[in-house]
Amino acid sequence: MNNRNPIWWLLLWLPVSLWAQTPPPLQLAETYQAGASLSGYWVSEKLDGVRAYWDGERLWSRQGHQYPAPAWFVEDFPDVPLDGELWLGRGRFSELSAAVRRFQPRRQEWQRIRYMVFDLPASRLPFGQRLQRLRALLTPSPSPHVALIDQRPATDHDALMTRLDEVIAAGGEGLMLHHRDSRYRAGRSQALLKVKRHRDAEAVVVAHLPGQGKYQGMLGALLVERSDGRRFRLGTGFSDAERADPPAIGALVTYKYFGLTATGLPRFASYLRVRQPAPTGASGH
Repeated sequence: MNNRNPIWWLLLWLPVSLWAQTPPPLQLAETYQAGASLSGYWVSEKLDGVRAYWDGERLWSRQGHQYPAPAWFVEDFPDVPLDGELWLGRGRFSELSAAVRRFQPRRQEWQRIRYMVFDLPASRLPFGQRLQRLRALLTPSPSPHVALIDQRPATDHDALMTRLDEVIAAGGEGLMLHHRDSRYRAGRSQALLKVKRHRDAEAVVVAHLPGQGKYQGMLGALLVERSDGRRFRLGTGFSDAERADPPAIGALVTYKYFGLTATGLPRFASYLRVRQPAPTGASGH
């Protein structure tokens, strides 16, 4: 290789978080429907963090980008693959997202972050046995920065809804259900279910629509596009600060909604948060 090539030298100096590998083969959740049997399921809180795959040496995002975690943060992590979430606390997703995506990590921010583990992705055992392995591995934890998410046996729908209301009242996001007999498989699975009072999904920002009245000169709504190519507006759910500095065009955002309209679009769709920033070089506001 010719080391005098200026492009090669530029790549050498790119921050490590811009390098990407093939996205990790993560298991993804379907949505719980009332009336479904809860027999054999474990229930845990659905944390409002960022998904992170630990390969035994590094932390990777769902999209295959390396998180710039400080060496001291991960030095005592187990040397086996783990699936979990980087978490700062309830209601602090935006603060967390900014911290884990900085090119140069800030010690004071990472000291408050914990890696909350919920699975052993390389194991071929059913989840109930994987959970036993995790408890043996992380109780007590080998690191102050990693912990096992609390898992409890699910009982019935009413108890599940009571627990959901308690979590939401405390500022949480929802619950997760994981079947004890399920194997870890990439992609969406009925063995892993998210439990919320509303549904949520993701879409890409394609345009900023101007505001009117008190929002004159600010964002009025985001025009977003789903993976199937259909577009719609997100006009609620924004703080004044977010209207003044909205998610960039190309960013992947999460929105909540309450069922679908007769035409198949989300009903009462409302902005929640940025799930993935716009790619480098994407147009801004």
